[in-house]
Amino acid sequence: MYKHRIFQTITVLGTVMALGCKIPAVVQRTENKSVPSAYSNNADTTNMAAMQWRNYFTDKNLISLIDTAIKNNQELQITLQEIEIARNEIRMRKGDILPAVGVRAGVGVEKVGRYTSQGAGDASTDIIPGKEVPDPLMDYGASLYANWEVDIWKKLHNAKKAAVTRYLSTVEGKNFVLTNLIAEVANSYYELLALDNQLAVVRQNIELQNRALEIVKIQKEASRVTELAVQKFQAEVLNSRGLEYEILQKRKETENRINLLLGRYPQEIPRNRENFLDLVPSAVHTGIPSQLLANRPDIKQAELDLAAAKIDVKVARAEFYPSFGISAAFGLQAFKPSYLVRFPESMLYSLAGDLAAPLINRNGIKAEFLNANARQLQSMYNYEKTILNAYLEVSTQLSNIENLEKRYGLKSGQVDALNKSIEVSNDLFKSARADYLEVLMTQRDALESKLELIDTKKEQLNAVVNVYRDLGGGWK
Repeated sequence: MYKHRIFQTITVLGTVMALGCKIPAVVQRTENKSVPSAYSNNADTTNMAAMQWRNYFTDKNLISLIDTAIKNNQELQITLQEIEIARNEIRMRKGDILPAVGVRAGVGVEKVGRYTSQGAGDASTDIIPGKEVPDPLMDYGASLYANWEVDIWKKLHNAKKAAVTRYLSTVEGKNFVLTNLIAEVANSYYELLALDNQLAVVRQNIELQNRALEIVKIQKEASRVTELAVQKFQAEVLNSRGLEYEILQKRKETENRINLLLGRYPQEIPRNRENFLDLVPSAVHTGIPSQLLANRPDIKQAELDLAAAKIDVKVARAEFYPSFGISAAFGLQAFKPSYLVRFPESMLYSLAGDLAAPLINRNGIKAEFLNANARQLQSMYNYEKTILNAYLEVSTQLSNIENLEKRYGLKSGQVDALNKSIEVSNDLFKSARADYLEVLMTQRDALESKLELIDTKKEQLNAVVNVYRDLGGGWK
């Protein structure tokens, strides 16, 4: 009954003090989760993001590289440590809810003036008959103490809930980093294969140009062409050899970028250099846009950050209300060690409760509340922006895949036509029915179209990887 009256009194006092404090209103904005019902005219409901990356990619060398990257990549390891930090934050918030209990032991000495109230009192005190009180007085003690803030307004529980939400947010952040890591390894791998094939094309073209150069030299000796033709062909060979070294440098840079993603020093990247143009991009199944809310880690992370920000506002609002704390201590204290074991004379204990609330000069608390409210709105806008960005990324990649497919078909036809034109121009040049400049231009155009064809194939493969990433795949 007495305990009930104590808590009843505390509640009444707290309510009165809270009502006496003018608390700023919360600025709210309702989030908008609506997204278009489909990507353009696509009615496909199957989402390939649900497929695990190990089943999505079929190249064994690429799978091995991704496995190594997941194990060793430093950026991913940094993100894992952020998860540990968030987990420890939960432990700290749990500790705030529970009472803090400790032990204290110590020894001290005190000498006060004889002609003071305390000195006169000590001198006249007859603690032990026939024995004088020591001067100076020693102080020996050992005690247990506890402090506990009663979470009346759920402030501490909400702080713990916000910490848990942020922990889940860091997990989604890790998934987002993982998704981008897998996509970056795959894109760099396909770029490396493309450079290998471009290098092979350039070297084949150099052989072709060298043979043409020899023919021109023979024709010059027969006075069928001039030195100008020889120099033109020689310059074209040198230009192609310069292009060869440019591709070699790009290949080295790409290999080093892959090794960096894999967290290791430079070494050979195992790969199959043949039949790059025969690679068929995986079929794309986008599903519906609303599935992005469940599959995209960055959207889920933004949503959790928003939820945590809303809880932070509740925590900041509770700072305006009174706080109720309880403190207690129990132990032994005496001026002589042998007296510590005398009961109940050496026993000490205390129990206190206090109710405190800010009344005047609450600008700091008000500023923190307004900041929490502003961070909530920031999280809301970031959430909306993340959803919009995700939809636009998928829409852009779908358009890119469609246009690249048409472009690749046209580029293939161009390469076939130019390959035939090389044979025709060579035959015509040998029979003096075509000018050497026509041969040079035909070879140059054929080389450029072959390199562009390989580059288009790489872009096709990259686009399929990117749309898989943009749909939210790669982390499961």
